[in-house]
Amino acid sequence: MVSGHLFHCRKNSWPPEEYVGRTALQLLDLDGGSPPEQAWRRRLNSHANILKEFSVTFMEAMKMMTLGVRLWSYVREEASHGRKAPIDPFTRERCKPSASQGVPLGGMGSGSISRGFRGEFKNWHIIPGLCENSPVMENQFSIFVSRDSGNKKYSSVLAPGHHEGLKKRSDSGISSWDWNLSGQHSTYHALFPRAWTIYDGEPDPDLKISCRQISPFIPHDYKDSSLPASVFVYTLVNTGRDRAKVSLLMTWANSIGGFSHHSGGHFNEPFIGDDGVSGVLLHHKTAKDNPPVTFSIAACETQNVSVTVLPVFGLSGENHVSAKEMWDTMSKDGHFSRENFDAGCSMPSSSGETLCAAVSASTWVEPHGRCTVAFALAWSSPKVKFQKGCTYNRRYTEFYGTSERSSSINLVHDALTKYRLWEEEIEKWQDPILKDEKLPEWYKFTLFNELYFLVAGGTVWTDGQPPAFSETSPAYQHKHSKKGTKSESVKDNHVKPAAEQVNDGDDLPNGEERSVSMYAAVHGSQMPEQTSGLRSQEPIPYLLSKDGPENVGKFLYLEGVEYIMWNTYDVHFYASFALLDLFPKIELSIQRDFADAVLYEDRRRVKFLADGTSGIRKVKGAVPHDLGTHDPWHEMNAYNIHDTSKWKDLNPKFVLQVYRDFAATGDMTFGRDVWPAVCAAMDYMDQFDRDCDGLIENDGFPDQTYDAWTVHGISAYCGGLWLAALQAAATMAHRLGDRPYAEKYKLKFMKAKAVYEAKLWNGSYFNYDSGTSSNSRSIQADQLAGQWYAASSGLPPIFDEHKIRSALQKIFEFNVMKVKGGRMGAVNGMTPKGKVDETCMQSREIWTGVTYGVAANMLLHGMEHQGFITAEGIFLAGWSEDGYGYWFQTPEGWTTDGHYRSLVYMRPLAIWAMQWALSPPKAILEAPKVNLMDRIHISPQAVRAVGEIGVRKIAPDNRCIPSSTFQCEC
Repeated sequence: MVSGHLFHCRKNSWPPEEYVGRTALQLLDLDGGSPPEQAWRRRLNSHANILKEFSVTFMEAMKMMTLGVRLWSYVREEASHGRKAPIDPFTRERCKPSASQGVPLGGMGSGSISRGFRGEFKNWHIIPGLCENSPVMENQFSIFVSRDSGNKKYSSVLAPGHHEGLKKRSDSGISSWDWNLSGQHSTYHALFPRAWTIYDGEPDPDLKISCRQISPFIPHDYKDSSLPASVFVYTLVNTGRDRAKVSLLMTWANSIGGFSHHSGGHFNEPFIGDDGVSGVLLHHKTAKDNPPVTFSIAACETQNVSVTVLPVFGLSGENHVSAKEMWDTMSKDGHFSRENFDAGCSMPSSSGETLCAAVSASTWVEPHGRCTVAFALAWSSPKVKFQKGCTYNRRYTEFYGTSERSSSINLVHDALTKYRLWEEEIEKWQDPILKDEKLPEWYKFTLFNELYFLVAGGTVWTDGQPPAFSETSPAYQHKHSKKGTKSESVKDNHVKPAAEQVNDGDDLPNGEERSVSMYAAVHGSQMPEQTSGLRSQEPIPYLLSKDGPENVGKFLYLEGVEYIMWNTYDVHFYASFALLDLFPKIELSIQRDFADAVLYEDRRRVKFLADGTSGIRKVKGAVPHDLGTHDPWHEMNAYNIHDTSKWKDLNPKFVLQVYRDFAATGDMTFGRDVWPAVCAAMDYMDQFDRDCDGLIENDGFPDQTYDAWTVHGISAYCGGLWLAALQAAATMAHRLGDRPYAEKYKLKFMKAKAVYEAKLWNGSYFNYDSGTSSNSRSIQADQLAGQWYAASSGLPPIFDEHKIRSALQKIFEFNVMKVKGGRMGAVNGMTPKGKVDETCMQSREIWTGVTYGVAANMLLHGMEHQGFITAEGIFLAGWSEDGYGYWFQTPEGWTTDGHYRSLVYMRPLAIWAMQWALSPPKAILEAPKVNLMDRIHISPQAVRAVGEIGVRKIAPDNRCIPSSTFQCEC
């Protein structure tokens, strides 16, 4: 835990009364209507500036020209098949990204809709992998107020009117509505998964309004956290002398973003449900054979609140009541006709026609009185279909069934009747952190708000059952194209133990053979049978993970909305702390998927765009880069820039994550189940230790997560990860009783550690790599990633503590403080002369998630001041009012002048590694304080062999390798 008050971080305290008057806050402090002090804030009239994207330098463009041509050709080829390439830098969104984001709606994995801080509903992510950024401006909350005295009436959309697309008032569409809100006295407050919009006397000077947005993101709740629903609770306080009739209006378009409402075939339907829940269903027929979606907008009728609906209105007034006529009715009467509930289903919309619906909730608020009105939105698309044909049931169908209509009604009903319970659980989770006076205030709300990505990051959460294949899917076609007798078919699909599988190398480039070591098993047990290497064109079988007694389903989230790959593993390495802390069963499910994937091979050919060579899609023993794009679990490694089977960080990252999860959960079943894959992943790396010194070498191309930053020889990053993985594998083997492997990995660790320190340690930090290039001595911010994981997992330090602290201090002084005085985060590369490393675009970038990881490492080693200052740079540049406007869309990184690359990215979830460092899990805290590595017995002969290798292969350096390095228990 943090040892003392961090006063240096309190300069960014945001007293709420600077944004909302204290009187208004006190008046609204009813039923949660007043936001907490520790919330991110923005005025509604704040300018939403257009964000600036990075650009490559001339030299970088020259180096990447050939790659660019190949990538352009690949993007066009995918488009010809009606698919979006996973990486497409050539296509620009119609709506330019701006600093206008807010807390997204709904739980995880059922599609998401974001809501900007000014109230617009945008970033529609209903169909997997496809995001429509533009706001649907028909979706609004509005208010109509009339007083008993009769001389005061107010009406306005509850959002500022300075939006693109609003035309002249003479229009019969939404431009005819009253956009009277200036936003000068209205503020937005965000603390994911909730948000508050406070209208302090707008549009009625005598009315205080709070709109509280609540979504069911509840740690360790694997049911409600999957629900596609949100609630909007309005708290109304009348400070005037006259009784006020207040009508709140929710309008919604039958659309899933973009131009989807123009496709036709959509229809609306009013409904009256249980417990006073009434509203309208909007049935949306999606294009391109995607599963349909049904929206439900509703309000809760009570003794004081009356609910009416208008099932259909349009924008032109040709076939339906126009938007202008609807508005005029509300302005005059404050409600719709009760007879509208009997209207039944509307006629399906024509092509190009927009169908909208409205729900009104009306109430009287006495002088100095208060009232609460609740609306809810739910959307139901029970089937999730990927572009190559596989269809799955979403997680929430376990509880609500697969009918769009009934599940939508039940979802919106439960949201309106359960939201108070959701809030209780959310507050129970957040309060200990919010009330911890030792933590800086910016950290508290940034910690929670970065979790937006687990909803808005394109997440898909299925029920865990195998998919249904369409006749167009590769799996279906392969199955039905097989020839021969039944016995031949059985023979074709015979499942062999991994030890019997042979990689014949026929399909590898140049006929090259690749041997993969036999998969070890836990001592005394047999390795589970695995499917043999797949033939060309044969899809990989669906990876069925055993989730223990409770099946929590399967979970996917994108690397980013611009990099459309599911569960990108080198990035998940940073982000996974959030899932492990909050939804550990999901994290274990993901690890089981990758453990299964390690043991499979997919021989389908892939062209690698960086060098134009080709190879097989998935090599046995290699950890996949990702679980795919258009056919996840069946067609992995959508990333095709480099051959990731030659990357040096993926396998060590798998071993480190598995051990961390094993140590944190104490789940021995999980440990035993994934142990064969751990052994396979470790043994696979032997091929990269070409001089047999125990340490892997990089191959002179960007063979790791920094996939534009070339590495030569031994590298601080990959080598450090390998050392940590050796230690983790040895410790895990010891705990599982596999003594031969424990000794094997400890011996390798001892050998490798000596080489690593001798070749990379320069007295104050570890060099970028052992090569002779101009950047080989660069200071890499991420050089201690392996040590970070070792410390996070309760493992002993890889290096002497003084070396760890020296390297972290060097990173702090150079990579952090020499860039805008520490107000940007940690730049990836810095030269020893204190200049940013300009080797490539990634060396000169500041990666948000890496900065959080470095900060976490500092916290783990008692450098609290440096850790919070380092992470604060991300807040200042990305989240603060004076920053660049990256809130709720934190990018992969930015340049030193603030230009972003890849918005809405997975890696910034690494801020939860800081919380992990501050509050480690009970299993790690209470683990015996014994160095298990010391308990692994190695014979004296082996120890002497290590010493001889060190003398023979590396020059002795007493400054770098103290005599205590090889102390062990023999």
